[in-house]
Amino acid sequence: MARVRVGAEQEGERLDHVVARARGDVAVAEGRRLIEAGAVRVDGRVARKGVRVVAGQVVDIDERAADGGGVEPDATVPVRWLHVDDALVAIDKPAGVPSHPLRAGERGTAANAIVARFPECATASTDPREGGLAHRLDNETSGVLLAARSRPAWEALRAAMGAATCDKTYLAEVVGAPPAAGVETAPIGRAGRRGARVRVGAGRGALAARTAWEVVERRGATTLVRARLHAGRAHQVRAHLAAAGFPIVGDEVYGAAAPPAADGARLRLHAHTIALPHPTTGVALLIEAPPPAWAILRA
Repeated sequence: MARVRVGAEQEGERLDHVVARARGDVAVAEGRRLIEAGAVRVDGRVARKGVRVVAGQVVDIDERAADGGGVEPDATVPVRWLHVDDALVAIDKPAGVPSHPLRAGERGTAANAIVARFPECATASTDPREGGLAHRLDNETSGVLLAARSRPAWEALRAAMGAATCDKTYLAEVVGAPPAAGVETAPIGRAGRRGARVRVGAGRGALAARTAWEVVERRGATTLVRARLHAGRAHQVRAHLAAAGFPIVGDEVYGAAAPPAADGARLRLHAHTIALPHPTTGVALLIEAPPPAWAILRA
């Protein structure tokens, strides 16, 4: 169960937008789905779609009422285990595998694989579909994905990942020849009716974002870069690099000029490392997912 009090700056905003932001800035369509499933209450009353909120109202979101169950175990999903301890687990999510199911009974996701080995993760997160995941990666993005093994650990991990002490790096192959180093600081907001993509410098509910990058290897028409950020926004690396003029190879959403990857990979983006204080012990923790074949230096 998640609870949000509507602020003055949200006065008049549509409820599905408020719900989507409360759920970690997911697509507005997901907020609408929760409302239609009867999982959202405003000041204690079941909400109707199309409602606009008023400052001071309390919005309660009960994802379990909408999903009717948690993540089903699926040990057939191919994941590599990067880290396991009493509080959390980390995997190397393959490209093409969703982070978690969108509906009850769906399989074939990273969350299904995690719950198959660590069933306690199924009840760690507030949304039963997440299987304890503390963040998400796009379907076509590979790399480090973290999940908690209990509700207290999940809450602590979420807080740690949103703090300035959390450092994330991504490897990306981009089109063009970017400068040796650069940074994008424009805010990122949702775009389109369904909120499935973002807009740099504008959009609904725009939030501060900072992506710094450095060139790792120049490859003629493309360049391998390392991007660094802290609390990531939806599609942040993809949108910021595209806005800088260097879309990621294979990105059909933000890189209209980006050709598809020659090896068939649809998106050359890899969540390489996450460094943060351990959420329960405070000890420095660094988790690394080995680079995929396309990200290995050619020299």
